[in-house]
Amino acid sequence: MKNLKRSLVTLVAFSSLAASLLTLTACEKKGSGSNEILIGEFGAMTGGTATFGQSTHKGVMLAVEEANDGGGILGRKIKVITEDDQGKPEEAQTAVTKLINKDRVSAILGEVASSNSLAAAPVAQQNRIPMVTPASTNPKVTQVGDYIFRMCFIDPFQGRVMAKFARNTLKLDKVAILRDIKSDYSMGLADYFIKAFTEAGGTIVADESYSAGDKDFSAQLTSLKDKNPPAIFVPGYYTEVGLIARQARKLGVHSVLMGGDGWDSEKLWEIGGDALNGGYFSNHYSVDNPSPMIQGFVTSFKNRWHETPDAMAALGYDATKILIDAIRRAGSDDPKAIRDSLATTRGFSGITGNITLDPNRDAIKAAVVLEVHDGKFVYKETVDP
Repeated sequence: MKNLKRSLVTLVAFSSLAASLLTLTACEKKGSGSNEILIGEFGAMTGGTATFGQSTHKGVMLAVEEANDGGGILGRKIKVITEDDQGKPEEAQTAVTKLINKDRVSAILGEVASSNSLAAAPVAQQNRIPMVTPASTNPKVTQVGDYIFRMCFIDPFQGRVMAKFARNTLKLDKVAILRDIKSDYSMGLADYFIKAFTEAGGTIVADESYSAGDKDFSAQLTSLKDKNPPAIFVPGYYTEVGLIARQARKLGVHSVLMGGDGWDSEKLWEIGGDALNGGYFSNHYSVDNPSPMIQGFVTSFKNRWHETPDAMAALGYDATKILIDAIRRAGSDDPKAIRDSLATTRGFSGITGNITLDPNRDAIKAAVVLEVHDGKFVYKETVDP
């Protein structure tokens, strides 16, 4: 009996030791003890703005594959864990919570839509995990806290770009607004455009609104038609913009349509067709830029994904490259070290421009204006900060 008890005690002790070792091993595989550097990504892989998430993801993966093919960083390969938030703020928050608490990532890439970034950023900030948004332009995003970064210009600048283009290039003195009241991006960009346009001597003749997901814009467009504006600023996403363009032309509204980077999707033309011809929008880069670096990226992207990279793809690529560079400079995948390294980013030569982060962790960089012409986005001009 004593031998049996002794055996049972030994077995229990061994089991406890084995369990402890397994727990220790599991812990060692998370964070800085892992053989891989874990980076989280969240975005709309499905849903109404899925091209944003899909394009960004392809840019992210191209940058990671290039780094891993070159031996990785700090002697380790990079692993990206991607979560689909379906383009919904509540899902974005859930995705980031999972990436931090379950996957134990060292940093996070995402989102494109400002509303989704604003929903998720507090989770990253609270847990002290650096979050890098490639394309959320609403100023409030990085105001969440010092662990939140962005690699794109912000809406006050984008609004000025389009206001300046409307006044100086198109010689417009009157413009109407048609904005999405459910979108932080659309609401903010409209406000900044109005401020810059009126300060430049222009007049806003009407300010109409719709909600994301709407399909019928006839009431708003009929109201705008009565004002007969030479142009309408529509700072929404491609899903609604394409429908607005088609319905506007059908109702006899011939105003020039203008917008922001939310227009940038191959689906825009698919939805709106030639009703979009002659429209203009601000964006982060032009695929026609002859720069050898940009054309090298375009070629690599086409070879990998068999499609032309839009601005979201380029921003996803740049954001990932900058994050990788920050980890390399930090010499660690510790989140605090990465955060501190990201904050010192200066003069990074990216596909979407020469990128320097200001004290607010916002990118200082130029914007381009593109014209929609027969399904292509044609370069018109560059506006520096």
